[in-house]
Amino acid sequence: MFPSFFAPAGDLFAELDRLSRDMQQLFDGMPVNIRAGRRGGFPALNIGHTPSSVEVYAFAPGLDPQRIKVEIHKGVLTIEGERASDLPPAGDKVNVYANERMAGSFKRVLGLPDDVDPAQVDATYRDGLLHISIKRRADAQPRRISIS
Repeated sequence: MFPSFFAPAGDLFAELDRLSRDMQQLFDGMPVNIRAGRRGGFPALNIGHTPSSVEVYAFAPGLDPQRIKVEIHKGVLTIEGERASDLPPAGDKVNVYANERMAGSFKRVLGLPDDVDPAQVDATYRDGLLHISIKRRADAQPRRISIS
């Protein structure tokens, strides 16, 4: 039998793909500051804020919203879930030449500003877009102070 580094090319690419996904999941578990989001994770995120809220948009087409978990704990927003593979099961008669769509479990973690209110969160999923709106606490809102 050949050593594993002499594996057929299809097996080698599948193993490299698996290793890449495993490494991505390792780094996805690390909190990302809201002001310094990085590129390349799944789902892709757009993050912004208004004076009254923090807005997070996760681009996750093809997911069942019931299989997406959104959680806020100690100032950290976590989005996790799983996407099933669309590929036919592996076998002797299946050759896959490109597999660019992410399949498997995912997890994105974001550090939130101190002034958000974890009790006032709205999450909606429509047309592949998960929108999470987190209100800021009322006492953190800017207010004008009159001078007498």
